[in-house]
Amino acid sequence: MSIRDLVPRFGCGRDNMPVRRGEYDPFRSFQREMNRLFDDFFTDFPLAPRWGERDLLDAAFSPRVDVSETDKDVIVSAELPGMDEKDISVEMDEAALTIRGEKREEKEDKGKNWYSREQSYGSFHRAIPLPASVDGAKAKAKFKKGILTVTIPKTEEDQAKRKAITIESE
Repeated sequence: MSIRDLVPRFGCGRDNMPVRRGEYDPFRSFQREMNRLFDDFFTDFPLAPRWGERDLLDAAFSPRVDVSETDKDVIVSAELPGMDEKDISVEMDEAALTIRGEKREEKEDKGKNWYSREQSYGSFHRAIPLPASVDGAKAKAKFKKGILTVTIPKTEEDQAKRKAITIESE
């Protein structure tokens, strides 16, 4: 026997390769199946990051937005915690209200024998589609305690078109 016979040859077929074949272990098979089941479940779950996505999830910031409508106004509220009004811009065109901003966070800790500094930066924008019957020239925005509230009045024509319908019971 020569040394050449001991070195496996790749590409010559799987039959020539030595394979370790162990006994069938039902517990190991069950564990693999459970791991696969949980991995498949959490890949479509929007709040659970996959491996390696934690940094991307922390870096991404998208504010929560609530849109409500009254008889006279369309009200848009956005949660922007830790931000100032100078970091936010609100724009409106014919079809949408756009909220843009940049979030900066810096933490610095000092101790006797240690120093730690963390920084995170990111920008965001949200475009909220609006009905065509709003008057953008009279829109008002207020920012208080991390909540941006934009009030956009409806046009007079839209308010005149609305009619209450009475419901009759049988």
